[in-house]
Amino acid sequence: MTTFLLRICPSVDDKPLPSTGTAEMFRVFARDLAAGRRSWDDETARFIADQFDQMAAEWDTTLATGRDEPLRDALERGGPFPGGQCLELGSGTGLFTELLRSEFSRVISVDLSEQMLRQAVDRSPARVRADAAALPLVNAQVSVVAAIDMLLFPAEIVRVLAPNGVLLWINQLGEDGPLHLPAMDVADALPGDWQAVEANAGWGSWAVLRRSC
Repeated sequence: MTTFLLRICPSVDDKPLPSTGTAEMFRVFARDLAAGRRSWDDETARFIADQFDQMAAEWDTTLATGRDEPLRDALERGGPFPGGQCLELGSGTGLFTELLRSEFSRVISVDLSEQMLRQAVDRSPARVRADAAALPLVNAQVSVVAAIDMLLFPAEIVRVLAPNGVLLWINQLGEDGPLHLPAMDVADALPGDWQAVEANAGWGSWAVLRRSC
C-alpha cells in the first residue's frame, strides 16, 4: 500500500531531460533487474563502474542535476526515521551526503565507481567502494538505506536493513529519469510486505518504504 502526499515543493523551469530512447532503455533494465527478470553479473558491474569512472571529473559541473528538492522533502515529511546509521547507495561524488548527514548520525557512502568516491573525499568521511548487489555488511545492521537515482537490489537491501529500518527511494527527475522506478514497483520487489509514503518534489519524486506491521 502507498500513501501519496500532496506536492508542496514546486517544479522549476529548465528540467534536464535525458535522451528519450536511452532513458527508456535504462528504465526497462531497472524494472527488469528489480523484478528479477534480469540478472546482475560481474561483467555488467565492471561496465557500469567504468562508465561512471569516466564521468566522475565532470559530474558536478556538467552532468549532475544539482537539485536536492526530492531528498529534502523526503527528510522533512517522510519521517520519523529510526536512529542509527544510514547507508547511501550510489553515493557518487557526495552531492547529497551532507544533507543526509544533517539528518542521520552516521552516513556510509557506497559506490561502484572508485573515481566517483575520490571526488567525494571532502563531502563524505566514510566511503566504501562496493557492489550494491553484494554489500560488505552483516545482516540487519542499517537503520536507513538511501538510494538516489539507483538500481534496486531488493534482497540485499532487505538483508542489511534492521527490522525497523526504512528505504529512502529518490528519483531526481521523476518519471523522466533513466532509472525511475515507481514506489509501488519498489514495494512489490522487496521481499515481504511493505508500505510506502511518496510525493513529488521539484523535478523528481521520493518514497519512504517501511515493513508492514
